[in-house]
Amino acid sequence: MAAITNDGASKTTHLREAIANRKKVIICTIQTFPHLLKEMEDLGSLKFAIIIDEAHSSQSGETSAKMNAVLADKGEDAEDEDEPTLEDKINALIESRKMIKNGSYFAFTATPKNKTLETFGVPRKYIKDGEEKTAFDAFHLYSMKQAIEEEFILDVLQNYTTYNSFYKLIKSVEENPEFDTKQAQKKLRAYVEGHEFAIAEKAKIMIDHFHRDVKHLINGEAKTMIVTKSIIAAIKYKHAFDEYLKEIKSPWKAIVAFSGKKEYKGMEYDETAMNNFESYKTDIPKNFKKKQYRFLIVANKYQTGFDQPLLHTMYVDKKLRDVQAVQTLSRLNRAYKPWKKDTFVLDFYNKAEEIKEAFDPYFTSTILSEETSPNKLNDLLDALEKFEVYNEEVVKDFFEKYSDNADRTILDPIIDSAAHIFKYDLNIDKQIDFKIKVKSFLRTYSYLAKLLDFNNLYWEQLWWYLKYLLPKLIIDENEDLAQGIIESIDMDSYRPAKQGTEKNKLS
Repeated sequence: MAAITNDGASKTTHLREAIANRKKVIICTIQTFPHLLKEMEDLGSLKFAIIIDEAHSSQSGETSAKMNAVLADKGEDAEDEDEPTLEDKINALIESRKMIKNGSYFAFTATPKNKTLETFGVPRKYIKDGEEKTAFDAFHLYSMKQAIEEEFILDVLQNYTTYNSFYKLIKSVEENPEFDTKQAQKKLRAYVEGHEFAIAEKAKIMIDHFHRDVKHLINGEAKTMIVTKSIIAAIKYKHAFDEYLKEIKSPWKAIVAFSGKKEYKGMEYDETAMNNFESYKTDIPKNFKKKQYRFLIVANKYQTGFDQPLLHTMYVDKKLRDVQAVQTLSRLNRAYKPWKKDTFVLDFYNKAEEIKEAFDPYFTSTILSEETSPNKLNDLLDALEKFEVYNEEVVKDFFEKYSDNADRTILDPIIDSAAHIFKYDLNIDKQIDFKIKVKSFLRTYSYLAKLLDFNNLYWEQLWWYLKYLLPKLIIDENEDLAQGIIESIDMDSYRPAKQGTEKNKLS
C-alpha cells in the first residue's frame, strides 16, 4: 500500500515509484488525483480499478475564502452559496478529461447527483410517450431504509418540527400601491429573519429547547448543530448564543464555524478569534468533542462529511434543497449505541413536505430519470440565438483570436459588444432567461464532452466565447421596488409560532 500526499513536485515521483513497485493499493487526495490519472494513462498496458469514496472534507479554508470574496458585494444578509462537495470536485476532475481507457471507476456515495449517476451508473432503457429513453441506476444499492432498519443509521425525519415565523406589516404597506408585492415580501423576509432581534428570539428558543429536552440525552453528552444561511447570520447567532447562555448562567458553550474572514459593523471576524479556544485553535472538530461545547453554529461548513455521533439535534435557519437537504440533516444519523435512540430537527425555514420530497429519491432507491441528451445543446443553441446578443461570425472571430493567444485588449471589446446588447436591449426577464441558458450550455457541453466522442467545432468555439461572456452578464437589480418597506416593519410583532411536529413517512 502507498499513500501519496499533496506535497508538491515530489508527488509525481512518489506515484511513479508506487506504480513501478506494483503497489496493490494507492491512496491519494483529491488534489493528487489528476496526477494519478495521468500516470495510469501513460501505462496503458496495466489495468486499474479507481475507487472513489465519499469521505467529504468539511469544506474549510481556501475555497471558502475565494467564494466569500466573490460574494462580498451581495450585502450582509445575502445567503451564502453552498460550497462544492467532494462529489462535485470529482465530477469536475473527470469532466476535465476523458476517462482513461485502462481504468474502471467505482464511486461510493449515499446521495449521488445526476452527473454521478450518469457517469458511474448502469443504463436502463424504458419507453415513455412512445419513445425509448435511458435512465441510470446505481450499480449496487444499500438503501437508507435498509440501513435504518438494520440500525446502522438513525431516521432523521422521525422527529421533524417546523416553525412558521409570523410578523405583520403596518397597515400603510397593505394600502400603499407603490409597494411591489413580490419585491417587498422578498426584502421583508431577508430583513426580519436576519434582524438581530429575530435571531436573538430564535436563539433563545434553541437554547431553552436544548436545556429542557436535549442536554440529558446520549448519556448526558448530546450536542446540537445550528445551520445558518450566511456568515453574517452565523456571527449574529454566535453573539446571541454567548449573550443568552451567559444570562441564564449555562455551563455550555457555542462554537461558530465559517471559512475566511467577514466584516460586520466595522469589525472583521474569523472563527478562530470568535471561538477563542484554549488549545487546538484551528481545529473545530477536536474542540467540539469537549463536553462544554454543545452548540456548533455553521455557515456552509460541516454540512457534509462531518462525523460526530453525539450530534442529536439540529436547528435549521436556512433554505435546504434536494441533495443538500439530505446531506445536511444526515449529520445527525450516526448511531451511538446504546445511548443514542433518536434525533430531532427544529426547522425555522423549510416546510416538512419539502424536506420529505428531498429525501424521497434516496430512501429506497436513487434513479436519474433521463440521460443528458446532445439534442439539448441544439435546443439551447437555438434558444440563445433568438436573443440576438451575438452571432456565429462574432463567435468564430473571438475563437480565432483566442486560439492565437490574442491579448485581452483585443478579446474584451468583442465580448463587451455582446454585454452591451445584453444590458441595454434585453429587459430584466430576458436577461435572466439568457443568463440561465448560457450557464446551462456551458454546464451541459462540459459534461457531454467527456462522455461522447462528438466533434462539433462550433460548439467548442461557442463554449469558449460564452465562458468569457458570462462574467460580464451583469443583471442590474439596484432599483429598489420595495423602497420604504424597512420602515414599515414592526419588529415587536415578530414571534416564531410552532406549526407542529411532523413524523414524515417515506415509502
